[in-house]
Amino acid sequence: MSRWPKVGFNRCSAAAALLALAVLSLPAAAGTLAFDGAATQGGLVRGTTEPEARVTLDGRTVRVAPDGGFIIGFGRDAAPRAVLEIVHPDGSFEQRELAVAARGYDIQRIDNLPPSQVVPDPAALARIKRDAEAVRAVRRTDSDEAGHAGPLRWPATGPLSGVWGSQRILNGEPRAPHYGVDVAAPAGTPVTAAAAGQVTLAQDLFLTGNTVVIDHGYGLSTTYAHMETLAVQPGQRVAQGQEIGKVGATGRVTGPHLHWSAEWYEVRLDPALLAGPMPAAMATLTKAPATAPPSAATAAPAVEVRP
Repeated sequence: MSRWPKVGFNRCSAAAALLALAVLSLPAAAGTLAFDGAATQGGLVRGTTEPEARVTLDGRTVRVAPDGGFIIGFGRDAAPRAVLEIVHPDGSFEQRELAVAARGYDIQRIDNLPPSQVVPDPAALARIKRDAEAVRAVRRTDSDEAGHAGPLRWPATGPLSGVWGSQRILNGEPRAPHYGVDVAAPAGTPVTAAAAGQVTLAQDLFLTGNTVVIDHGYGLSTTYAHMETLAVQPGQRVAQGQEIGKVGATGRVTGPHLHWSAEWYEVRLDPALLAGPMPAAMATLTKAPATAPPSAATAAPAVEVRP
C-alpha cells in the first residue's frame, strides 16, 4: 500500500480560481493521475486515472469512464479539505488531500418587507416542494453521456443581473443562496445547450417558469430557467450549441433573463467557472476584468423574486 503526498491548490478568490483552470499533472507510481480544473467552491475538476480504477471523494463513489476519466465538484460551502482516494486495478491504494479554495459571496439584507413577499402561501409552498423534488430526481441521473468531458459554453450572452453564491436575508431570515447566473437578454433571444447531452426535464415550474434540465453524463447537468418557450422535450438528445428555447420572464421574475445553473449530482456548481469568460458580453461589463467571471456590477434590473 502506498501513501501519496498531500497535493492541493492555494486559497484564491473567484477570479484567481478561474485562472487556475490550467492543467495540473501529478506523477503516480501506479499509473498517472492528472487534474484539470479549479479545486474551489463552485468549481469542477476533471481527473484522469487508470481504466477500471475505483475512485471516491470524501467517501462518495465517483463514476469512472472506460478511459479512466472522472469528474468531481465542490459546492458553495465546501470544506477547506477534500480527500480523493483511488484503488488501482492492481490493488494499490492512492490518497490525495485537496485544498479547496474558499470564496466570498454577496449578501443582501432587506428588511421591513410585507410577510407575503417573504413566505409563499401554503398552496404555493406545496407546488414549490413538488417542483423541487422533480428537479432533484433528474439531477440524480448517473449516465455515461459524453458531454461532461469538454468545456461548457455560455447558453446566452448579456450583462449579469445575478451571480452564483449570492444570498438574501429577508426580514432577518436567510434565504437559499442563488445557485446560478442570471443573464439579462431580451425576450425571444435564443437559448442554446451548454454541452451535448439528453434532456431530462422540460416543463413549467412555479418559481423558475419554463425550465429545461440537460444531463451531460457522470453526474453533470445544466439547468435553464424562466424561458419564454421550450424547443425540446424529455428524452431528446441535443448537441452543444443547439437551441433549446428562448429567453423569457416566466416564473417569479421581474423581467426577461436566463437563469443558468450547473450541478454535479446534488452539488451546485458555478457555471461561470465551468464556461470561462463570456465571449460577447464581456465588453458590456466594464468593471469585470477579462480574466474573471463576469460580475453583476453593471447588471440589468431584471431579477428573480426568490422567496
